[in-house]
Formats: sequence, structure tokens, C-alpha cells
Amino acid sequence: MDLFLTLLFAGIVAALVHMARRLTAVERELEQLRRAPTSLRSEAPLSPPPTVAVRTEPAVERRAEPAFVERPVEQPPIARRPAPPETSVPPKPRFEMPSFEALVGGRLPVWVGGAALVLAGVFLVRLSIESGLLTPGIRTALAGLFALLLLAGSEAARRLPATRDDARIGQVLAGAGVASLYATLYLAAALYHLVTPLAGFVLMLAITAGALGLALRHGPPTAVMALIGGFAAPLVAGFDAAGIAPLLVYLGLFVAALLWLAVARGWTWLALAAGASAFGWAGFLLAAIQGDAVAGVAAFIVALAVGVTLALPTAGIRRPWLRAAPMVAGFAQLLLAAPLLDFGPLAWSFYLVLSAAALFLAWRDAKLMPAPLAALGLVLLLIGVGLMRPDPGMTPLAAGIATLLFAVPGLLLSRQGRGWALLGVVGAAGPILAAQLAAPGLLAPAAWCLLDLLLAAACGWLSWRHRDRAGTTDIGLVGGTLAAAVLLWVGLQQVVPAALVALPLAAAMAALAGWGRETGDATLRRLTLLPLAGLVALALPALIPFAGALGRSLGGDPLPLPHLPPIGDALRFLALPTAALVAILFADRQSFGSARRIAIGVAGGAVPLLAYLLLKQPLAIASAETFVAVGFVERAVLTQALLLAGWALLRAGWFARGAVLLLALGGARILWFDLLWLNPAWVTQAVGPIPLLNAATLHFALAAGLFWLLPPRRGTRQIAAALALLALLATVRQATHGSVMTGSVGTGENWGYSAAMLGLSLFWLWRGIAAKASDLRVLGLLLLTATTFKVFLIDASALEGVLRILSFLGLGFALIGIGWGYRRFLTEADSAPPADPARA
Repeated sequence: MDLFLTLLFAGIVAALVHMARRLTAVERELEQLRRAPTSLRSEAPLSPPPTVAVRTEPAVERRAEPAFVERPVEQPPIARRPAPPETSVPPKPRFEMPSFEALVGGRLPVWVGGAALVLAGVFLVRLSIESGLLTPGIRTALAGLFALLLLAGSEAARRLPATRDDARIGQVLAGAGVASLYATLYLAAALYHLVTPLAGFVLMLAITAGALGLALRHGPPTAVMALIGGFAAPLVAGFDAAGIAPLLVYLGLFVAALLWLAVARGWTWLALAAGASAFGWAGFLLAAIQGDAVAGVAAFIVALAVGVTLALPTAGIRRPWLRAAPMVAGFAQLLLAAPLLDFGPLAWSFYLVLSAAALFLAWRDAKLMPAPLAALGLVLLLIGVGLMRPDPGMTPLAAGIATLLFAVPGLLLSRQGRGWALLGVVGAAGPILAAQLAAPGLLAPAAWCLLDLLLAAACGWLSWRHRDRAGTTDIGLVGGTLAAAVLLWVGLQQVVPAALVALPLAAAMAALAGWGRETGDATLRRLTLLPLAGLVALALPALIPFAGALGRSLGGDPLPLPHLPPIGDALRFLALPTAALVAILFADRQSFGSARRIAIGVAGGAVPLLAYLLLKQPLAIASAETFVAVGFVERAVLTQALLLAGWALLRAGWFARGAVLLLALGGARILWFDLLWLNPAWVTQAVGPIPLLNAATLHFALAAGLFWLLPPRRGTRQIAAALALLALLATVRQATHGSVMTGSVGTGENWGYSAAMLGLSLFWLWRGIAAKASDLRVLGLLLLTATTFKVFLIDASALEGVLRILSFLGLGFALIGIGWGYRRFLTEADSAPPADPARA
């Protein structure tokens, strides 16, 4: 208690110092305004009004000519701006910190003295209680006499010539007297029971009325002293000496009086201070008491939050967060009271009643919308904490009531503002999701699913109601759609079997994509990426083995199948999501909005992985013997599937980048596996015994044909030519070695390569000349040059005698003939007339 009173004294001193500075600034400003000149130039006299001729008619019987007389024309008064003053207006005075001598010697002692008087009365009463020298009646009488003397002194200070010029003395004495009267009343009614409750109530009203009157008479300093004294009075003899109920009644009446005074005088500071002090008392009581008294404190908090919220706007407070602060403080304190009440009916009734009040006030005044939003956030926390207890009490029923309390008005009033739409979304989805997260065993899975789907329908109705606001990031449209998708996912997750674990997320993704396409809202289309991210996370257990197997395969391991995930897991986590994703991408060309490239990348990775795993299953190469028998055939099928898919997409004009990626992946497989790591020329693999129809020839020939049939682009013809050359060389190799093509290169095989290359070069030259395709002619010349060098440098070195002579003769005549023919073609091309521009 001593520590508390010491801190209270320090707080009073700090407040009084701050008020002294404020009053000093006001006095300086008034003094400079009093000295400012007030004479203004006199207004210039107005000129006499002009006169105009007005026609008047004479009497009829005289039959005279009409006469004209002059009458003044009435003019409206002309507003004249007063002449500027002769002297300039003085600048606005700046606040100057009073000197140390003026502050400590002239101002501060008055306020510190008032605080000392209040504390003197407090310690005097406490000393009499602890010593037991005086009877309760005498103690109370002395305390009351002390208070009356202070009040009389305040009135005398206003009239005595020595003190009437200094209003602070009267203000300090009046404030100290009011605080002492409150302490006296508490002693008489609550501690010693010297007066009946009715009489004490009457005296409480009288003292409160007197305090208000003195505050109106003396100004803010007296109100400050009354505020401090009134809230500190119950601490004189112990706050629980007479019970909690009388204390709460006293605090309620005192706060009501202070709020009335704040409204009457427009003192916003007093309204805020009264509310903050009252909530401080409520928090102190929640920490200090237990048992049934907590219910009374909770009821006081509800009344306090509503009362202060209603009083703040009339006291001049306009900021929404300040106006909603009492409600938020009330909800926070009720959150602390709920465990003390064991989450029973009383705890939840107080919280829900205050929530209903917040909703009603927000409906009347939109600036109070933060209050029900804060209430909803705290009620979700309260539901989660209550359901995690061994005995949840009334929390399950309260969760249902809270859903109706917040969701129904939010859904119905959603078009009146973003706050109501947010209440509708979170009110419908929040309580049930918090309940499922905190206590999943509270209901059967089918019951949870039914509730989730019903509330998902409510959120979907909200989104449908706001469908005309597409493109505006409307909370009703976007939030309602997202909440409906989440509830759909959570509800289906309760009942689907383990084999369809990806179905709920896939259904949510499809629902979001469909509604985004229907409304055309870009935000809804981007939201589709959320369930897709969930599906990717769900598939991680299957994707990690994929990564390990692919790493081994790229390193040259011919047996990656044992390291792949089981086919069942892959189908569960990849098949349905991939099918849904591909369907969405094809159905809506604008699906996923700005994140469409990410979705295409996911599909582009998932489809080949799934196809790779499925194509690995029929042959199931898990041993070296199986690899030798069908390893090349399986690898060729996988590569051809990639090339064919990319070729088909590119020819159809769909997903051009994805198609190019598939083609590049197929070409990379040919280069990496068929030519480098697992080349059948040095890794034992069977390609088939039939010439021209073996796997090696068909594999390279089909790849060359696919690239040749692509739309002409840079590099496609060259890739097709290289693959055609590989097919021809593979044919020669298989013809000389059979199904297994390993072994050294013989002389006949070497000349076969040269003959095949020469024939292919001649074919390309012929087709290039006939079709006037320069790229084919260039390719033919390049291959012919390479064949020539091969014959001169490699083939001829292995021959001797007549064979060498004959080989060079044949090669020479062939090259001369080729040069002669190609020369004639170039001459004819140069002498041809230029193309007609008009026909071009």
C-alpha cells in the first residue's frame, strides 16, 4: 500500500507539473492578446443614393399630360470591408518554458501542496484505523470535517483579496476537498456501515453532484483532483473491506458522473481519463479476486465498455480507433475473465452480450466498426482456448452462437461496407475452423463435413451477392470465395479416403478457377494458386524420391526404377491434381491470372514426371539382364513421348514455351543418354536384329522426322539433319554388328559410313536444288566436305596398291561431277530474271 501511495503521489505531481506548463502558455497568450492594438479605421461614408425619374399618372378628370417627378431609388446596403488596422497583427506567441525560479518558486508549490493535502487526509484516516485510538464514528466525522474545511477554504480563496487573483489556490483546495469527501463516504458506508445503503447512495449522489458543480465552477484542475481522489478513495482501507458489489456500484456512478461532466464541458481528456482509470480498476479486480465476485466485475466491464463508447463521441472524440478503444478494452478484459469463470454460461453470456452491443453500435455508427472486428478476433481466440481445456464448458454451444451472432448481420449488411463483409466472412468460417483445429474429436467427421459445407454455401452466397464488384478487390467477393474454398477443402478432408487425399484441394482449386472464370476477377484467378501450392506441398513425399532417382539417372545409373516412389503414392499425390491442373489451364486461357506461368511450370514438371513413372512400369527394368534386353527400347519410348508431345503442342499453337521445353528435353535425352552415357556402341544394349527396322534406326529417324515437320525456325532443320545422319550411321552400325552394336570398327563398316554419308549429302544437294532450299544445299555441301576429308584422312590410309588408286579415282570423278553440276545450277540461278515485286 505504501508503494502504491508513493507512486500515486508521484503521478499527481507529474500531472500537476504538466498542467502548470499548460496554464503558463495560456496566460502568456492572453497577456499578448490584451496588449495588441484593437483600433480600426472608421468606415468611409456612403455616397447619397442616386435619383431616377419615375412616371406618375394624374387624375383622370383633368386629362393632363403625365408628369415626371424624381424619387430616390432604394438600394440594398453595400457591405464594406473594414479598413485594415494601422499597425500589423502581432505574430502568434510561442510557448516559452518558464524559468526555474518561476516554476519551482511560484507555480509548482501550489499543485504539490494540493496533492499533499489529499495524501495528508489519506494517511490521517489510515493512521486512525491502524492505531485504533478513535471510534469509527469519530474517524468518519473528522474526515468529513477536514473535507468541508478544504471546500470552505476554496470558496474563501476565491473571495479574499490576497488569493482571488490566483485561481489555482481555490482549484487545489476544492479538488482536495472533493477527494476527501469521497474517502469519507467510503468510510461511512462501505467500511463502518454507519449509514444504510440507501442513505449512502443518496450521499454518493450528493457528493458527486457537488464535485461536478465545483468542477464546473473551478475548471479542469478541480476535475483532475476529483478524478484522482474518487478513484483512489477505495484504497484507503482496502478495496474489498465492504465487498466487491458496493465498490462496483460506487465506481459505476463515479464514472458516469465524470463522463457527464466531460460531455457538458467538452473535456475529451476527462472522458478518456475516466474510462482508462475505470478499466484499470477492472483489470486490478480481475487479478486480485476470485470466485463468484468475478461475475460482478465482468458485468461492470460490459456496462463500462458500452457507457464509455457512447460518451466519447459526445465528448468531442472523432478518431475511430479512440472511439472503439473502450469496446476493445472490454473484450480484452472479458478474455481474462473467461478462465476465471471456467468458460461457463456467465463468461460466455457477458462476452456475447458485449459483442451484440458492439454490433448494434457499429450498425448505428460506422466509425465503431473496429469494435465488432476486435470482438470477433478475440472470440476466436477464446473458442480455441476454451476447447483445448479438459472441460470446455459452454464453449461448443458458444461457438455456434458466435457464428450466428457475427455471420448473420455480416452477410446481410455486407454491401454497406467492407467491415460488414469482413465480419460475414470471418464470422461464418472462423468459429468452426477454430473449433476443428482446437478439438477435432468434438464431432464425428460426417457432422464436421456437413457443417463445413453449409457454411461454405453461406460464404459462396456472399461471393455471389458481390459478383457485380469484380475487379475491385471487394472483400465480399474475394473473401467470401476464399472462405468457401477453405471450408470446402476442410469439409471434404473429413470424409475422403486416404487414396483420394488430394481430392479436397483439387476440388477447391477447380471451384476457385471456375468462379474466377465466371466473374473475370483477376484476384480470384490468382487465388487459385493457393490450393495449387497446397497440392505441391502434399506431393513432396513423392517428389523427394523422384529427385533422388533422377539424380542417379543423370549420373549414368541404368537402373533408376528401384529408387522411384511407389506407383500408388505417385498416383495419389500426382495423378488427380495434375489432371485438374491441366484441365484448368486448357479450359481458361487466363486462369491463375498473373501467376499463370507458375501454374504452367508446375504442370510442365508434373506431367513429364508422371509420364516417366507410368512408362517405367510396363518393362520394369530392375536388373542388368533386363536393361540389356529392353533398356534402349524403353529409353527411346520415353524420349519419343516427350518429342511427340512437344511437337503436337507446338503444331496446335498451345503453350509454345512448354512445347519448346519438351522438345528441348527430348533432344537433351538423345544427347546425354543415347550419345554419351548409355550409347549402345559401347554400353551393351540390344536394338533388334532387323536392318532398317531396329530400335536405333527407328528412334533417330522418328526424331529427325518430328523436327523436320516443325514450323521452320532457327535450328530445327539443322537438328533434323543431324538426327537423320545419326539414323543412317546407326543403320550401318547395326548392319555390321547385329542387335548388340558394341565392338570395334572394321574396314567395311568404315567405308559403309563414307558411302552412306556421300549418298545422304548427294540427296540433300539434289533436294535443295530441286526445291530451291538453300539450307538443304548448305547441309549437303557441309556433309560432302566432311565425307571428303574422312575419305582422304581415314579411309584411304587403310588401303594399299590398286585399291587405294581406284578409291581416289572414283572419289575424284565424283567430286568433279558434283562440282560441274552445282556450277551449272549456280549459273542458272544467277541468270534467272528477278521476281516481280507485284506478284511478291
